[in-house]
This record gives sequence, structure tokens and C-alpha cells, in this order.
Amino acid sequence: MQLPQVFVSMGPDGLSELLSSVSLGKLRTYKVFEQLKLRLHLNKLNSETLRRSPSRVWPRLEEGDEGLAQEIAQAVLISNMDLVIAVLDELGIAHEEGFFSKDLDASKYLTGGWQQRVYDKFKGQFPDAVLRFYVNHLAVDLEKPEAVFVPAA
Repeated sequence: MQLPQVFVSMGPDGLSELLSSVSLGKLRTYKVFEQLKLRLHLNKLNSETLRRSPSRVWPRLEEGDEGLAQEIAQAVLISNMDLVIAVLDELGIAHEEGFFSKDLDASKYLTGGWQQRVYDKFKGQFPDAVLRFYVNHLAVDLEKPEAVFVPAA
């Protein structure tokens, strides 16, 4: 599974919810503001243009634009670092303020059913779309799953 598939599985409304969670201040802090603006093909990046961008971005994600998916994912995750840190702490994955080693062997942390356990633990504490996105993003980063995780009701 690729990252664009995670976005597509969440639908246009999920994408809108994810983009509405993006903090422009955090994008500037992490120096990714200009990168995201360019990747979204926006002349100006502010909360209104970001809110209106899903209809323009959606077809590119459906086509599998991995670079776009990576940029949006980075913006969403740095804007929701409290969720990232909470999930990594819950799973026992060593990290530095939400960032972990890319060569991490996660098999001992991501045991059977981990996605549902994490979802159940943090449901209601964080926005649903952001939580579902991060659980899937973490799986793509560390497990390379074949299918998108959809939480049980």
C-alpha cells in the first residue's frame, strides 16, 4: 500500500478534515511552509486557500501522486505532533519529540491488532480523521501493509 491510497480511502471529506488540522505556524516552524505551498500549486497559502484546496488536490491523490501525499502527510503530522508522540509512547517506540529512526525494526512494537488498540485508546481524544490517518501512516512507514486500516465500529 502507498500513502496516496490512505488519503483516497478517507474520501474527500477526510482529506478536508486533515487539511483543516494543519497549523500554518507549525509549517513555518518546521520550515515546510513553502514546500507545501508549491506542492499544492497555490500562489498564496493561508487558512482559506488550504480549506479550498481539497477539490484541486483530490484528483492528484487519486492518480497516486506520492510526492503530494508525502507533503500533505508531513504537514498534517507536524501540526498534530501531540497525537504522534502519544501514539509512539503508547506503542513503546523510542523517538525524539515524535521523530524516530527510519531504520527502526518495529516488529516488536507493532504486534497483532495494534492499529485497532491504538485507535480505541485515542478515539475521542484526537480528531478521528487525524487519528485514522496517523495509524495508517505509521503502518505504511513501518510495516508496508497490503490494505488500509479501517477501524471496527
